[in-house]
Amino acid sequence: MSELTQSSDAALGAPAPVLSVSPVVLPTPERAVDLELRVSAPAHGTNLPILLLSHGQGYSNHLSSLNGYAPLAHFWAAHGFVVLQPTHLSSRSLNLPPDAPGAPLHWRSRAEDMTRVLDRLDEIEAAVPHLAGRLDRERVAVAGHSMGGHTASLLLGARYVDPRDGGEVSLAEPRIKAGVLLAAPGRGGDALVESAAEFMAFLTHTDYSTMTTPALVVIGDRDDSSHLTHLGPAWHADPYALAPAPKTLLTLHGGEHGLGGVSGYDVAETTDESPERVSAVQRLTRAYLRSQLYAGDPAWQTVSQTLTTGPNALGQVESK
Repeated sequence: MSELTQSSDAALGAPAPVLSVSPVVLPTPERAVDLELRVSAPAHGTNLPILLLSHGQGYSNHLSSLNGYAPLAHFWAAHGFVVLQPTHLSSRSLNLPPDAPGAPLHWRSRAEDMTRVLDRLDEIEAAVPHLAGRLDRERVAVAGHSMGGHTASLLLGARYVDPRDGGEVSLAEPRIKAGVLLAAPGRGGDALVESAAEFMAFLTHTDYSTMTTPALVVIGDRDDSSHLTHLGPAWHADPYALAPAPKTLLTLHGGEHGLGGVSGYDVAETTDESPERVSAVQRLTRAYLRSQLYAGDPAWQTVSQTLTTGPNALGQVESK
């Protein structure tokens, strides 16, 4: 453990044992398959804030599902959140046909999954031993990586034009009070390479000006995503630059699209594997959400100052 990590841990407190239950199945007749999710929670405590976690895509079959993102889900749960991870219809683990409605990325249903989860918290509590009565339903946040960051942006208020009918789509979820976008897509239009504009047409008309909910946008300064954009790493900062305040941008030094390996432990497709970088993401995201959900909580100020200042800084922060 690095000296910086040890210093930041003082602000976060000791981790708790984590209980994880999956799959929790929510019967959903209007969906191609029932909605399944993993629930991770600290073993003890009450009035626990809720954190919705939206997975990305990628080459692996199960990282993009309720079985992925263990480095984040476990850490957040060990530090006081109840983490709810659905498997979206875009998951390779479901192997839905390419002509299924909404395929291949099911961008709209991803956000609708999260609203369903919030609508059915009673069922989730009943399905998970020792969870009933422990949720703080007034303190809800969302986090997502890559395509999951796009999902989070929709829930936080960003709007898109549905390429199927040209209608503007708003899927903002008012119960969500704060969010974290990890390596999320930037704007569309001329920022996209031709293949991305065809395959991800829903990104073509992106409007972050309506994303009013507080959010932390996390990017890597080496995440060029050349298969999507010709603008380089700066493209991933668009949800910060083009959205109204209050927003915070965290740029990780040396970070590529995996941000050190947030999608799973020892993932072969991570191009910038760095336990220290993952540790920074864990601690900074948790601290940000604590300070947003609990007025006066100093976690963000303390942890961000520790990890992003001085000669050994792991990244840099700007806010508006």
